[in-house]
Amino acid sequence: MHVLTLNRTQTSTWARVLAVLILTVATAVSARISVLLPFSPVPLTLQVLVVILSGYLLGAWGGLIAQGLYLQAILLGAPITAAGIGGPAAFVAPTAGYLIAFPAAAFVAGWLSRRGSRFAALWRLAGGLAAMVIIYSGGAAWLSGYVGGLPQAWALGVAPFAGADALKVVIASALLSLRNR
Repeated sequence: MHVLTLNRTQTSTWARVLAVLILTVATAVSARISVLLPFSPVPLTLQVLVVILSGYLLGAWGGLIAQGLYLQAILLGAPITAAGIGGPAAFVAPTAGYLIAFPAAAFVAGWLSRRGSRFAALWRLAGGLAAMVIIYSGGAAWLSGYVGGLPQAWALGVAPFAGADALKVVIASALLSLRNR
């Protein structure tokens, strides 16, 4: 009788793969939890929270992979954006810039959150805020082509969301601090 046993390295690899897949699905689910604002083409979702958490929990490369898989699923036709759009059409929609920025944002959140242990909470906050800036930069740059320039993109796609997204950064950082206790 042969028994298959996994050594610790293999188990750890499978656990990381599972974590990446869980956070990919969590990003898709968080997209569907949205509030449409009547004055903006950009909905308020929980995606920023999950993108930042993916970087915090999986590290830079794991977060990048999770968000890249999310974008790949959309490209292949899964209707898992906030608007329910799938396929290449999702990447020409007014909110495509936000989506495209997710992998880089997760990478930066993960990379900065793992700097130094002495001020870990501050590094985590810095990583989350930097991720937010990346998402807003990509989103506003793309949105500006639809709304007539960067000032309008800022007014419609950044300013109404900054406070809520900063709160999401604080929540993500607090959740990780609780996990580490």
